[in-house]
Amino acid sequence: MQVQLLRIDSRLLHGQVTTSWAKAFRLDRILVVDDAAAHDPLRQVLLQQAAPVGIPVNVLTVDQARRLVDDSRLASTKVMIITATPESARLLIEAGFAVESVNVGSLSFSAGRQMVTNAVAVDATDVAAFRWMHARGIQLDLRQVARDSSRDLWRILSEKHLV
Repeated sequence: MQVQLLRIDSRLLHGQVTTSWAKAFRLDRILVVDDAAAHDPLRQVLLQQAAPVGIPVNVLTVDQARRLVDDSRLASTKVMIITATPESARLLIEAGFAVESVNVGSLSFSAGRQMVTNAVAVDATDVAAFRWMHARGIQLDLRQVARDSSRDLWRILSEKHLV
């Protein structure tokens, strides 16, 4: 499997953003990796309907996705993987999904989370996952769509004294 983009977005798969990345990388498939969504048949249908025309979507648990890392049937498949959390992305990288960077789109605000940009709020678990990625030389690319300028999320976390 050729991971073209590993994206973290608490909204998972949605219109304009997905279409932008699909065009930029000429994707063959999108993997939405989220335990809650994978166990919710209605949400699976909605996620599949949000995909660009002609690009199949699979909604998988983290464990299911981890088993695909060496699946020879997908060897030449250009894939975008979307997770809702940095921790899920960390688990996929740890399982062997090779990436040089992780795209961070949106992490929603809720109790216990700190806003670091207008679209990203983090908690201690998120920061720990980002710290793990950074320690392995993985770039943290903050942007919504492919045409946006890349911003370095690690630098932003550092400026906020979170790392």
